[in-house]
Amino acid sequence: MSRYVGPSCRLCRREATKLFLKGERCFTEKCAIEKRNYPPGVHVDVRGKFLEYGLRLREKQKVRKIYGLSEKQFKRFFTMAERKAGVTGANFLVLLERRLDNMVFRLGFATSRKEARQIVSHKHILVNGKKVNTPSFLVKEGDVISVKHKDLPNVQNALESVVRRGVPSWIELDKEEMKGTIKLLPTREDITMPIREQLIVEYYSR
Repeated sequence: MSRYVGPSCRLCRREATKLFLKGERCFTEKCAIEKRNYPPGVHVDVRGKFLEYGLRLREKQKVRKIYGLSEKQFKRFFTMAERKAGVTGANFLVLLERRLDNMVFRLGFATSRKEARQIVSHKHILVNGKKVNTPSFLVKEGDVISVKHKDLPNVQNALESVVRRGVPSWIELDKEEMKGTIKLLPTREDITMPIREQLIVEYYSR
């Protein structure tokens, strides 16, 4: 499976918005969007306007980069959303939010989703007291997510700065015990990122 190993800030500049891929750096004046809010490359001024296909493609790529998924993983989650009852776009975003790596990020145990995936893959996260090392694991309502080793410096540093980012209302965080409870599954209204999921639905329906 291919994996992007280039500069994360280049991805934000390509999408012309903050994707919050660099943790705390994204909240400071060092953020690339603050310094160079234009696409990377040498021919920036000669690029034309996006057609409908281009708009849909860019929205799909933006969301894929936010959650750090490969094209194959992204399409698999979209197929799962199509098979569920309800609005496909909303189902899709809720499924992405339910991923364990995203929940670890939302709880403040990591400063970015990339760091959260690493923590999960290295077997530092417990779900209902059981070790889970699959970042794509889908959490359910009532699940308790905790950190196995409470002396991890990365997790401690991330929790110190969680106030800046905030914890969603549908999650209950216990900073002292380093654990969080999924009180409710998120709804579309709870996902406040600037995402136009209908464009993604149109992209895969073409």
